[in-house]
Amino acid sequence: MEARTKRTYRLSARTQARVKELSARYGVAGSQDAVVEVAVDRLYREIEAAAEGDRWADAAADPAFRAEAAEVARQFDQSETWPD
Repeated sequence: MEARTKRTYRLSARTQARVKELSARYGVAGSQDAVVEVAVDRLYREIEAAAEGDRWADAAADPAFRAEAAEVARQFDQSETWPD
């Protein structure tokens, strides 16, 4: 199990109530701490995915990358054939 450390954050009453509700009423996670971990992990993955999408969009606009990708695709097209 990963080591835990105690931290103090200032959260609004509304956020605290939602964390409690997500844990108790909806069973999102086994504890309020776990709800926060799930939420932070989900947000992190969303931000990370958006950043990766941005990197792919930048790559798609890069002529050098497009040329290299086209060359790789061409090489695969030539080497990947079905037997007759």
